[in-house]
Amino acid sequence: MLGGIEAGGTKFVCAVGEENGTILNRIEIPTTIPEETMAKVIGFFRIYDVKAIGIGSFGPIDVNEDSPTYGYITSTPKTAWKNFAFVQAIQEAFDVPVGFNTDVNAAALGEVTLGAAKGLDSCLYITVGTGIGAGAIVQGRLLQGISHPEMGHTYVRRHTSDHYEGKCPYHKDCLEGLAAGPAIEERWGEKGIQLAGKQEVWELEGYYIAQALMQYILILSPKKIILGGGVMKQKQIFPFIYENLKQLLNEYIQFPEISTDIESYIVSPGLGDHAGITGSLLLAKQALGN
Repeated sequence: MLGGIEAGGTKFVCAVGEENGTILNRIEIPTTIPEETMAKVIGFFRIYDVKAIGIGSFGPIDVNEDSPTYGYITSTPKTAWKNFAFVQAIQEAFDVPVGFNTDVNAAALGEVTLGAAKGLDSCLYITVGTGIGAGAIVQGRLLQGISHPEMGHTYVRRHTSDHYEGKCPYHKDCLEGLAAGPAIEERWGEKGIQLAGKQEVWELEGYYIAQALMQYILILSPKKIILGGGVMKQKQIFPFIYENLKQLLNEYIQFPEISTDIESYIVSPGLGDHAGITGSLLLAKQALGN
């Protein structure tokens, strides 16, 4: 039996499951302060004989195993979690191998193994919710260099009609600052779910997301792009993304995935809301194997 933790900015999802990704039990815990949230996380796993635990965490995090702060959440906007030793907290509670990566990398692993990108050796998973992040699988491996990717903080060109200053505490009007859930709410005065019928909201959202996808496609050339997160449950965004992306690429990249089959190339998660937690279980499997 394996354990998985999908640590999000709003909630933690904890689950126990099997090596094939089957989830046997799961719970959701509000993300408050580390002492409170972690006590509930540890309490959940105490009743199970887990052989390894995988963590897919909001970031930024330190994923360099040679670093003295490996396993830490680092410069997160959630101030209570800054410099929190996440992996160490789990290892102190349970003497088992621990896998550690970003929540979006975990989701990418879940989708390429069991979801919408199954059978491919390349995919990009992007979440648009409380924040914006992306995880990438390149030649069958999670993309990682000196750190993990932070694609949600790239800059995009501002729409001429958009005078909103941006929500990101670090960069103001980066992609996350202009297009994440809190930015939508602050710009328009209501949560996204209450704006479902306002076309101008989703036209603008599609405009910004398409710009980001253009950059990701030109740099990484993924074989599948998966868009998850709470904002992307507003399915009316997808046609605006397709339209804007085609205009931006302007036939420079001439592959059927873009020209004729874009609806099958840029898709919702095959695992639905379970992509992140399934990927976390797979991180546990990897840790056990290592």
